[in-house]
Amino acid sequence: MRMSPPALPRRVAAEFIGTGALVAVVVGSGIRADTLSQDIGVRLLANAAASAIGLGLLIALIGPLSGAHFNPVVTLSEWWSGRREGGSREVLAYIGAQLAGAVAGALLAEAMFGRAPGAWATESRSALHLLLGEAVATAGLVLVVQGLRHIGRPALAPVAVAGYIGAAIWFTSSGSFANPAATVGRAFSDSFTGIAPASVPAFAAAQLLGMLLGMVLAGVLYGTRRASAEPNPADARRTG
Repeated sequence: MRMSPPALPRRVAAEFIGTGALVAVVVGSGIRADTLSQDIGVRLLANAAASAIGLGLLIALIGPLSGAHFNPVVTLSEWWSGRREGGSREVLAYIGAQLAGAVAGALLAEAMFGRAPGAWATESRSALHLLLGEAVATAGLVLVVQGLRHIGRPALAPVAVAGYIGAAIWFTSSGSFANPAATVGRAFSDSFTGIAPASVPAFAAAQLLGMLLGMVLAGVLYGTRRASAEPNPADARRTG
């Protein structure tokens, strides 16, 4: 039996809450790691583990409501590939909610640790090798999302997407932001996971380039036809 799609306002609220929670996990775990160790490897391990676990749980929880995008790159790639039927109005609503949620999540994380919310990040991430790493990280994310759809295994998203992000935090030079909304949010946290506002435009451009590369790779590997997907609440709504 197919579920009725939630109304757009509820889906948008789910994207706002989910993106906010995700950024709060990423930023909050980075702040916590900063207070517990001066070893960069330990801090990165703690942040990667918390980010991956939090992302997987949020996808499982919110996926049946909005598709659990939490990321303009995912929203745009799904719309571009023709899977979504909501049109540009829904895309803009999702992206607006993701951006607002990301900022709110970063400010919440700062407040939870007794820091003054709203301090701009000072960590510059503008080197070309970091932008290359960010393009690679985002391309891989899009390939995972699109690939699961093509092989008919979208229900694996909580594990597969979270696992990929956890790995990409380590194997890419950029630390795998792979999310324009989260990048904007992290500019509001002068912490281990922050990014200076001046670095945000180039990072976002690299992420969009990575999105296009990921879609091309998915097309090369799987073609344009999708396998019949296994039952999945997000698929039943046709909004994932």
